[in-house]
Amino acid sequence: MKKVCPFCIPPSPRSDLGTKLIRHGSFFRKSDQAQLIRYKCLDCGKTFSQATGSLCYRQKKRHLNPHVFKFLASNISQRRLALTLGVNRKTIVRKFLFLSYYADLCFQQTRDDFYQNSPVMNMQFDDMETFEHSKLKPLSITLAVENKTRRILGFRVSEMPAKGLLVQKSLKKYGKRQDERRENRRSLFKELGPFLSPGCIIESDENPHYRPCVEAFFPRSRHKAYKGRRGCVVGQGELKAGGYDPLFTLNHTCAMLRDNINRLVRRTWATTKKKERLELHIKIYALYHNLVLINK
Repeated sequence: MKKVCPFCIPPSPRSDLGTKLIRHGSFFRKSDQAQLIRYKCLDCGKTFSQATGSLCYRQKKRHLNPHVFKFLASNISQRRLALTLGVNRKTIVRKFLFLSYYADLCFQQTRDDFYQNSPVMNMQFDDMETFEHSKLKPLSITLAVENKTRRILGFRVSEMPAKGLLVQKSLKKYGKRQDERRENRRSLFKELGPFLSPGCIIESDENPHYRPCVEAFFPRSRHKAYKGRRGCVVGQGELKAGGYDPLFTLNHTCAMLRDNINRLVRRTWATTKKKERLELHIKIYALYHNLVLINK
């Protein structure tokens, strides 16, 4: 592919503006031991290198990116990761933010390519609950997976009010919390619409709020609802105890999220402090899940 100057804006696709380049030396990049070539544009007079315009541009420790990506999807906290790699915690936070942005782009691109010619025929979805900072501030994660391949299709993290015995304590300490579950569920279905076959089978539990939403966005699909069952008492809390589980793919994926994202472990010190950071962490895991874990 012919190189083009990133600083020149050609007026038309047929223009050769920004294509008159000469080599302008090279430099050694210490972070990954690479020798990169520099170029000079004869049209605008500016110089640039092979690294100009890349997502990792100007990163000092780009060699840590694959390690941080793998460990963040393997139930390791940011503090322990900084200690393991011998870097400052601020470096891990910066890598976390960068990798979540990169993972979001790759997740959407791979999903578009994968389902462009073979739409989803069977989808399962449900809400799993966690919290931010305190159990008085619960969150809901709406997760959709393909039944056949166990690929994560999409998710949403929603704020929700406290339930049961925690209602009064939550209202007293944090005030009234919004319930974003319905709005975000509709947003997720709208996003997944182009990837689902018109006659797709959509499976979930018997939550009364699910069926109207499915019928509104997927009127030609078949919605199958199954009665909820009690989870396992010891280990694999998202999986159901005893007998055949029609939502096994979904429940197994939820169990993998809790096992591989330290913020979602049921009894953990590494609780998420912000809803937005939990969403970024799930983006990293979703890409790792689709590209690595289910393709072993």
